[in-house]
Amino acid sequence: MLLVHIEGFLEVARLGSVSRAADVLYVTQPTLTARLQSLERDMGHELFVRTRHGMRLTDEGRAFLPFAERAVRALRDGRRAIDEVSSGLAGQLLLAVAPAASTYLLPPVLERFVSRHPRVEIAVRTGHSEEVQQLVLRDEVQLGIGRALKHPDVELIPFHEEELVLVVAPGHPFARRADVQMSDVGSQQVIMFDRASSYYEITQAAFLAAGVQTRSMMELDNIEAAKKMVERRLGVALLPRTAVDREVAAGALRLVRVADAPHMRRTIVAMRRRDSGPPSGLVSAFLELLVGKDGQT
Repeated sequence: MLLVHIEGFLEVARLGSVSRAADVLYVTQPTLTARLQSLERDMGHELFVRTRHGMRLTDEGRAFLPFAERAVRALRDGRRAIDEVSSGLAGQLLLAVAPAASTYLLPPVLERFVSRHPRVEIAVRTGHSEEVQQLVLRDEVQLGIGRALKHPDVELIPFHEEELVLVVAPGHPFARRADVQMSDVGSQQVIMFDRASSYYEITQAAFLAAGVQTRSMMELDNIEAAKKMVERRLGVALLPRTAVDREVAAGALRLVRVADAPHMRRTIVAMRRRDSGPPSGLVSAFLELLVGKDGQT
């Protein structure tokens, strides 16, 4: 059973004439007759009887009529929904995002996306980058955002380079210095966060590369808690720059250059299944905002 068969049935039912219905549908009368006969074979019943006054629905045809109307409406609505999703006007966008990215990188992007696509429903799930990757692989989300974890079935789209920076309280002795050494940092109470994150690994590797043993460490489970501890002069911390921009601008924290610091950066990427095909519709629109191709950064 094809859509054209149902549409032909509805038009003949409406007009009571095969010839007039054929004209409306821009097909020949024999073509439309063949479609009606095919539909009747599929249904196992005659749907019309031919009278002197034209085509009249049988009892079976009248019973089928409301279902045919709903079917065509549903298919047209579905086609419209596809067009809206393809154009980015409506639909659902499913994201999985690592904690730091969901807190500091995602909100401004989502704000701009929602302002341009107000009818789109957005669902966000959070988890460490390994969990985000698994959600992408299981096709439970359309896009993942986190650190670059290689997998043969996942495409990585870099969009942000995150740098770890040393922050101290305004009244800390380091705040009055032009720069410090890694050994100076190691002599302080170092506030760490989220042992399971790559930031923790980067910080530990930085001290190891500099040959510095930390005096003591305070381990917290999130960046916000680490910032509060630093503000109260309970230690110093190496934190993602995007996470401290607001406090630095407000004067609650000070950035201090670490002169001999090794490379302390990581790339944040968007993840997609490789078999998803080229990005389109909502995914394409979101990625353009994420990577700054819309003219903003």
